[in-house]
Amino acid sequence: MENDHDGALEDAREPLMLQNSSCEEGSGSQCSSNNTGVAWMVYLSTFVAVAGSFEVGSCSGYSSPTQKAIREDLSLSIAEYSLFGSILTVGAMIGAITSGPIADYIGRKGAMRFSSTFCAAGWLAIYFAKGALALDIGRLATGYGMGALSFVVPVFIAEIAPTNLRGTLTTVTQLMVATGVSVAFIIGTVLRWRVLALTGLIPCLILHVGLFLIPESPRWLAKRGREKEFETTLQKLRGRAADISYEAIEIKDYIETLERLPKAKLLDLFQRRNLHSVLIGVGLMVLQQFGGINAVCFYASSIFEVAGFSPSVGTIIYAILQVVFVVLNTTIIDKVGRKPLLLVSASGLVIACLITGLSFYLKVHELALKSAPMLAVTGILLYIGTFSAGMGPIPWVIMSEIFPLNIKGVAGSLATLVNWFCAWAVSFTFNFLMSWSSYGTFILYAAINAMTIAFVALLVPETKGRTLEQIQAAIPEMDDIERTASRSASGQLSSPAGYQHFTFENDLPSIRKEEGSRSDSRAIE
Repeated sequence: MENDHDGALEDAREPLMLQNSSCEEGSGSQCSSNNTGVAWMVYLSTFVAVAGSFEVGSCSGYSSPTQKAIREDLSLSIAEYSLFGSILTVGAMIGAITSGPIADYIGRKGAMRFSSTFCAAGWLAIYFAKGALALDIGRLATGYGMGALSFVVPVFIAEIAPTNLRGTLTTVTQLMVATGVSVAFIIGTVLRWRVLALTGLIPCLILHVGLFLIPESPRWLAKRGREKEFETTLQKLRGRAADISYEAIEIKDYIETLERLPKAKLLDLFQRRNLHSVLIGVGLMVLQQFGGINAVCFYASSIFEVAGFSPSVGTIIYAILQVVFVVLNTTIIDKVGRKPLLLVSASGLVIACLITGLSFYLKVHELALKSAPMLAVTGILLYIGTFSAGMGPIPWVIMSEIFPLNIKGVAGSLATLVNWFCAWAVSFTFNFLMSWSSYGTFILYAAINAMTIAFVALLVPETKGRTLEQIQAAIPEMDDIERTASRSASGQLSSPAGYQHFTFENDLPSIRKEEGSRSDSRAIE
């Protein structure tokens, strides 16, 4: 065969080589759609799924424009309305905890349908409410659906999107959440609170109907061992003429790798090798919420009113500005980097809180009464603008990058749970803090945002342009540098010649510890 049929073998081999040449490592699913472009089914599936993200925004934005009307109609005290506003996040915590197992058991589509059913039931309970109990039950139900949707929608989109569009399509979820909040703010200024609750049913209806028109996540089908459905679904998402063989193998290999990894437990997060990642991921979530965002979001209308500014005009400007800055963030995050945006955003939040606090101080002490309302609206709008540009979306981006693969599920659940718990604490205590001291409340938020600047500057690494392996390698490098710097400052070391340097070869990190002229290398998996 080698002597007589070499030409025939070469002819048979050449098309295969040409076909696979564009499917080298790193191209991922891009090679599967080179011939036909991205199938329209990917865009339709994304459109349907982000109706869930819009629903999340609708749930979050409901309490701000309705506070005064609900309290007057149902004779609620501050404590009762604070419970109504904050119990949303209690439901979201429960939804965040249970959404992962539910999505794994009944599928991504099933989890979205299940979650939106809770939202719909909650909106109907709010619409028919005659007292505080029915309001709270409805709010708790919408919170559960919101928490579950905030997890399953990005997961579904990331699993159906081709590699070259995954980042763009996933960021659409953040845009739709902001849009949902903004729409609730705007139409809440003209609709009665019961009618506004009915508008929350619209994205639920779109999601329910749309789920019948789109396929299930191919990754979930592969994980469940449904091979035939997996290949059919992947072909539908990539187009009839697309070659899905490479992507199908890639997905199966990835799932097999995950299944071989040991199941992480909660205590594993606090092992020394994982502690820095967990500190960064969870710490950013704590600082994001305790900086006051849910207080500003839930009660923006009342803040404008207390400051003496038109609540309807203020919330409309707030809503528009929020969407504009989220769109801006999605276009520059991969160019500027995560850390600079976080530092600029946190600095802006400090200034915004101080300006808002100053406006309330002037109002309380009856100083410059004509300037106080304008200072308040300037501070709140600066707050939402700078938050949307950095501290809003970026902690979630870093959370998806910073955790090692084997603990990502458990660590991500912990960070999400902590985020919702802090959101509840802030939204519940805000009205009480405002009763204690309106300007003191925002000075407190300013101090926490100042702590965020120090936290980001000292602990958070820049992840832009790095592979996940490089990010994981850089975290112990930072630990060693910090330890060395601390020992040097205390006089224990006269030179920095003990810490580890990292080099990256073929995307696999190697550690080189330098001790004089000796060097010792080892590889990290």
